[in-house]
Amino acid sequence: MNQQLGKRFVKFIFELKQSLSRGHRELITAASVAICVLLLHFIGLLQSLELPAFDQFFRLRPNEPPENRITIVVIDETYLNEVGSWPIPDAKIALLLQKLNVHKPRAIGLDIYRNLPVEPGNQELRNAYQVMPNLIGIELLANDKNFSVLPPLGLNQDRVGFNNVLYDLDGKVRRSLLYWHVKNQVHESFALKLALLYLKSKGITPAKAKSNPEYLQLGKAVFNRFEANDGSYVGADDRGYQLLTNFPKPKCQSSSGEFCSFRQVLMRDVLADNVKENLIKDRIVLIGSTAPSLQDFVFIPYSSSLMGTAKPLPGIQLQAYFISELISAALDGRPLIKVWPDLVEDLWIFIWSYLGAVTIWRIQNATKSLLCILVSCLILILSAYLAFLQGWWIPVIPSLLSFSCSAIWTISHIAHIQEEWKRSKEFLHHVINTIPDPIFVKNEQHQWIVLNEAYCRFIGYPNKLLIEKSDYDFFPKHEADVFRQQDNLVFRTQQPQEHEEEFTNADGETYQIATKRSLHKDSAGNFFLVGVIRDITQRKLMEEQLKRTAAELFRSNNELKLKENHLRYLAYHDPLTGLSNRKFFAEQLYESLHWAQHNNLLLGLLFIDLDGFKQVNDNLGHETGDRLLMTVAGRLSNSLRASDTVSRLGGDEFTIILRAIPNVQIAAKVAEKILSSITKPIVLDGYTIRISASIGISVYPYNSQDSETLMKQADAAMYRAKRLGKNRYEFA
Repeated sequence: MNQQLGKRFVKFIFELKQSLSRGHRELITAASVAICVLLLHFIGLLQSLELPAFDQFFRLRPNEPPENRITIVVIDETYLNEVGSWPIPDAKIALLLQKLNVHKPRAIGLDIYRNLPVEPGNQELRNAYQVMPNLIGIELLANDKNFSVLPPLGLNQDRVGFNNVLYDLDGKVRRSLLYWHVKNQVHESFALKLALLYLKSKGITPAKAKSNPEYLQLGKAVFNRFEANDGSYVGADDRGYQLLTNFPKPKCQSSSGEFCSFRQVLMRDVLADNVKENLIKDRIVLIGSTAPSLQDFVFIPYSSSLMGTAKPLPGIQLQAYFISELISAALDGRPLIKVWPDLVEDLWIFIWSYLGAVTIWRIQNATKSLLCILVSCLILILSAYLAFLQGWWIPVIPSLLSFSCSAIWTISHIAHIQEEWKRSKEFLHHVINTIPDPIFVKNEQHQWIVLNEAYCRFIGYPNKLLIEKSDYDFFPKHEADVFRQQDNLVFRTQQPQEHEEEFTNADGETYQIATKRSLHKDSAGNFFLVGVIRDITQRKLMEEQLKRTAAELFRSNNELKLKENHLRYLAYHDPLTGLSNRKFFAEQLYESLHWAQHNNLLLGLLFIDLDGFKQVNDNLGHETGDRLLMTVAGRLSNSLRASDTVSRLGGDEFTIILRAIPNVQIAAKVAEKILSSITKPIVLDGYTIRISASIGISVYPYNSQDSETLMKQADAAMYRAKRLGKNRYEFA
């Protein structure tokens, strides 16, 4: 019968999660993972992973048709060595422009700073500027003049574009600037200037986009303005009119090097008339350096690969990429990089998180689950890649992370449930046969339905007698009331509870026990209370003994502290007057001087000697003299601030430390107050006694900066006061 009850018990207890709604489980898992991933995305921890993934899409995209609208005139390291100087003389640049202009290029971009004349030939270069309306120069903009580069001398401002480059946190360039405002003046970028010159001949001019008047439209393209949190960016600098650059990937026209997207000719070949006319005519011609010594290099998504070292490309090629993108978008409708609204992106992440949870819940097989995860991740990456080819940037890492974490979480949860079920069977076996702790199981009617042998031995009754009975049938009423109260608490709150109680067995022996109760529910919704008992009688006895020992130690410690305080008081105080003694005075004076030095304050030291005290001792006795000293000590204490210190050095000699006095007159006022207080009549044993005092005053730092000298000077001033008639004070 017990075995049958045990099997039913296991079925009831460990089907709790089976009774929950599977849909709710999946939604809770998906929502929890999505929220965590979105939080990581919001604080920017995924940006460093998403940007390289974005770069990989660029490297995997297919090649596009060759770019025949742009030619780059290269100033290489060999030519620099021939010229022998940098910058190249203006005469060379002027000759180059003249050679190019003969072949009628659509536009010429001079990607070389010429803000200073480089003789010989500056006037020739200025003349070339005037006769070439299709020439665009370059400048570097900044709000601080120290970091800007002015446009070429002699070139009109409307034929100059800025060369500001935007770098991400990893040092790569993924964005470009179209417009920039400096002191409320709008400037156009170098790439935009050249693109507009080229497009003008095609009848395309800048216009406001119909969808959003704040956006620029050129031909077939609307250039959406970059915002700080687009894509995987978090809090990026979005000043100016920025674009997410969709770098072209024209098919290579040569086999020399990785960056062979644009046709290049050497400057020396142009000067020697060794360049074909078709490479210049009706094209945009860019003039720039590729010499490593000039260090004009940047990193873009094409610069690095999964394996190997990242290879930078010259700045002139970066401008070619920017120009090519603008022209291709305007003329051919080539896609620009667009991003989803934040809400849609968050929903996308949640959907993949939900797919990760629901898929694994449906499969519940380790091998199939792993295969499903791999296939799903591949589908996600492929979907993002296909969207990228159409110009959409869908962040991959947050979606992959949410899907993977949701799937792994669900797999772990399923494995936990299966392991828990396995352990439940083993647990039941041990509950019934081997667990040494007393264990009971009650139904909602507070009846025992399962008991282990340890519980039966502990209570002293056989199992058959206890089954389907309650606490009131075997325990005293006051104990049964406590048990029922704790059981009801667990049934009501459905939370585990642990409580210490008294337990009386069949032999009348009372134990102190700790009972941990927890609630479980079967698939039909029935609740069962499981209790585990630990005998803590010996522990309680030890605790009581420890409490008594601790109390005794506490009392002993207090007595020692009182004795210590008393001894410390005797060591630092005069036993007659209760004032601090010579030792305490010396320590206080040393510390007070140090504090005064550190805070740049004045400190006064008063030496006091009573006048006529010896006559009182001789005439009225030492006992009266002692009482007189006690009275004087009280008057001295009442004449001072709480921060001052009065001490008795011995006999009728007293000292006073005046801390933080603003000036020496304060010390004089204190001395006058003390003299006035001491000279008041004192009545002792029917005798009216009148005494006075002589006071010597020394002041730090005027008289000295060390304690010993201050004491000597105050003492000498006190004796001078006695010689001058007593009942007075004198300064050192």
